[in-house]
Amino acid sequence: MKEIDSVASSQVEGDVLIHDDFEAEKAHLEEAHRQLDAARSKVDDLHSNVEVVRGGTHQAKYERDVISETVNERQIMLDIGDQSLIFGRIDIADQPTEVRGTGHSGAEAAANPNRGQAFHIGRVAVFNDDHDPLVVDWRAPVAEPFYRATGVEPLGLARRRHFATRGRELLGIEDEFFGEGSEERNAALGLATSGGPAGVKGEQTLIAALETARTGKLGDIVGTIQGEQDEVIRSPLPGILIVQGGPGTGKTVVALHRAAYLLYTHRFPLAGQGVLVVGPNRLFLTYIEQVLPSLGESGVELVVLADLVSGVRVQGSDPQPVGRVKGHPKMATVVRRAVRHRERELRQDLVIGHGAQRIRLTVEDSREIIASARRRGRTHNHGRKFVVQEAYERLAASGRYELEPKELAEQLRGTFEMRETLEWMWPVLTPAQLLHDLYGSKALLRAAGSNLFSDDELALLYRERTRASDVLWTTDDVPLLDEAHAHLGSRPNKAKKGGNDTQRTYGHIVIDEAQDLSPMQLRMIERRSLNGSITIVGDIAQATSAWAHSQWDSVIEHLPKRPKRLTELTVGYRLPAPTMTLAAKVLAEAVPGLKPPVSVRQHGDAPRFVAAADGQLHAIVLEAIRHEREVVGAGNVAVIATTSMVDELSASLTAAGVEHGLTYHGALERPVSIIAVSMVKGLEIDSAIVVDPNRILAEEPQPYKSLYVAVTRATRRLTIAHTGELPAVLQ
Repeated sequence: MKEIDSVASSQVEGDVLIHDDFEAEKAHLEEAHRQLDAARSKVDDLHSNVEVVRGGTHQAKYERDVISETVNERQIMLDIGDQSLIFGRIDIADQPTEVRGTGHSGAEAAANPNRGQAFHIGRVAVFNDDHDPLVVDWRAPVAEPFYRATGVEPLGLARRRHFATRGRELLGIEDEFFGEGSEERNAALGLATSGGPAGVKGEQTLIAALETARTGKLGDIVGTIQGEQDEVIRSPLPGILIVQGGPGTGKTVVALHRAAYLLYTHRFPLAGQGVLVVGPNRLFLTYIEQVLPSLGESGVELVVLADLVSGVRVQGSDPQPVGRVKGHPKMATVVRRAVRHRERELRQDLVIGHGAQRIRLTVEDSREIIASARRRGRTHNHGRKFVVQEAYERLAASGRYELEPKELAEQLRGTFEMRETLEWMWPVLTPAQLLHDLYGSKALLRAAGSNLFSDDELALLYRERTRASDVLWTTDDVPLLDEAHAHLGSRPNKAKKGGNDTQRTYGHIVIDEAQDLSPMQLRMIERRSLNGSITIVGDIAQATSAWAHSQWDSVIEHLPKRPKRLTELTVGYRLPAPTMTLAAKVLAEAVPGLKPPVSVRQHGDAPRFVAAADGQLHAIVLEAIRHEREVVGAGNVAVIATTSMVDELSASLTAAGVEHGLTYHGALERPVSIIAVSMVKGLEIDSAIVVDPNRILAEEPQPYKSLYVAVTRATRRLTIAHTGELPAVLQ
């Protein structure tokens, strides 16, 4: 924090335009890094001291563990690697102005103690030796105007400054002015008072960041967050926030920054309750995994839904008709019935010879035991103990001579008759066992699904029985396994043995690509929510799954009954305008009436169309790959095709000696990747080669939405490789 300097101008030295404040800002950046290094050194020393101490009382050990955890978190926060420490500065105006739309009156602005001061905004807070802030954390309230101020609503700013840096080196400065005379000064700098095209601020810094080659990993945007993005990030914690955003609007990275912001603002209680981020597939998680650590937050769990169930192997999805049945909300009733059908009365009395007498467990006894267990047990497996105890008590009471139930249990526990009886009446089950038995029996399917699904629909669920341990489950099975666990509960003694057999809840959940989730998948997420605080991000135009939603109302009806608010990101940052123009034609066919994002990048390469003669498509793709590799240099190239084409394209590239990654094997980790169109959603690629759009339209369940996804991945160049006539929507 410092007093505002006089308004700086720029001067030319040789052929280079030098900002008057360049040397002063360079010195400030160097001092901030020096203080950050010193703070990191102190934390490292403290960590070493904590590690050295051993032994002591239980209380001392507990306190040491708490200190160690706190120190570890601080180490992570201060370790910014080679990322920019400072990316901006705000100068607070001397004269108060009413801040409309923010709840701040003119009188409140006049009382602002920060008037006439400047704050440097950065990745992490840094203080000097006098404990004055050299850098303000980007999530702090005082930093909000850096992201929100416009010419119409300056939020008390006189100037906003953006820094271009590389590591610890200051490369350039970009200023925007507010208040009296700001229009003339901004015009002289080539800036609009509103912040550039489409309301964008820091245009030059933003465009430079957008045109940087992709690394195969999503990076943070903490230095270039725009106003509408910041509104999402700083939205209140309670309730359900739905964020609709077209391709390239930054919805994913905004959702991740929101998670970091909420942890900063609500450290208690979220640090203890946990924050969960749910992604659509593992390739997507690999793509986004660096964002939160780069923001100093390592405690957020990034998962696909399959990670939330234990003891099963999951891969792939079911065909669309099967996925429609498994994802239907009626499957919750099917699973509940399937559990109850495993709680069965005896078909005939159990009679056991015990010494000189016969003891008996009657059918009526078993019926009463089952009814009592259902009333008492929270979950099926929890009721097993009661059933066992009651069975032995009834057996003991049936004898002519007095018997002790516990002694009887010790004597009969291992006998075939008792094991068979108890397994029939109330077996201990895992979700996988329950579902495997259900799928493997047409009779069980009919019993559980009667009056809910047709015979043809139930037949889609049937499969031949194998060993349960050999089953490879699909992503569509995951919510059913979770539903089964909710009814079955943990197995006896599992928790005592340290098994992961519980369903944890979280203080906040972020769901990406939520437009593709089935009601059963949404029900699974709802079960994980501690208090109904959820952020949903996605794009209805990119809904391509078996349960593709056409509106957000059909998504949120399956989530907690909490206040809901919908916001939309309207500015596109990824796609150059020529690519967006082509994508808009596809969007008009995919979702008529839905407006495409406004592209920030008005210039760029036009999409390239490459026609192949019969039998020459693979050769044309190889030629396109080589061409794009030369053009994009360090950037990445991705070939996007239907799932049915991936293997043949991979074989073609292998035969030609082109090293490449595949969807589940190194995609985006190599310069060239082949990715199925069903898996490419949410990814950013420098150069995208979309193969055979006619085949995409013919094979994908949501044809035009899938094509829309395919043509909106490229940040720099788009190539369409096709045979025959192009689809009309691309002409």
